Amino acid sequence: MHVGTLARPVERAEEQPAAWDLVHAAQEGDTAAFGALYDRYVDVVYRYVYFRLGDRELAEDITSETFLRALRRITSVSYQGRDVGAWFITIARNIVLDHVKSSRYKLEIVTDEVSESGSAPFAGQTVPDGGPEQQAVSSATRDALLKCVAELGEDQRECIVLRFIQGLSLTETARIMKRNEGAIKALQHRAVRKLAQLLPPTWR
Repeated sequence: MHVGTLARPVERAEEQPAAWDLVHAAQEGDTAAFGALYDRYVDVVYRYVYFRLGDRELAEDITSETFLRALRRITSVSYQGRDVGAWFITIARNIVLDHVKSSRYKLEIVTDEVSESGSAPFAGQTVPDGGPEQQAVSSATRDALLKCVAELGEDQRECIVLRFIQGLSLTETARIMKRNEGAIKALQHRAVRKLAQLLPPTWR
């Protein structure tokens, strides 16, 4: 398991029908279908947990527990217009919250391995091709952005991770964070404004 690229949204719209076909097959007892769901979403879930906790082994354990719980609950999940990946992330989020409550674990975003991936820090953002100078600038940009995100409050940080790093929609983010879309819009606005204040003066 690895952090993987950060710019990949949880699921593109055109992938949804195939993903739900796999869910329906798994609900009928097709173990290969659930295996395909695991292969499709394991990196997405791991990346989310790793961003929240910053501990590789713990992220792997929670990712495994996420899929075990999903397997136990597979017959109860229904479409309701939602993204299959968001369902897995919701399960992972609940396990993370349980862990944090039990251990008072400090949530954080890890920047070192993210930077090593060489990918853009936010969904939809691309790293321009260029020589060593451009690559150095891009790397510094990633580091600075992610360090600023790590300084946000817990709710703002999670909102930014879900919306711009995981690439989830406003609706899916609201469902996962158990808030209405208006509250998420407001939270996102405050988080972006706070990020602007945290960024180096030369970036403003």
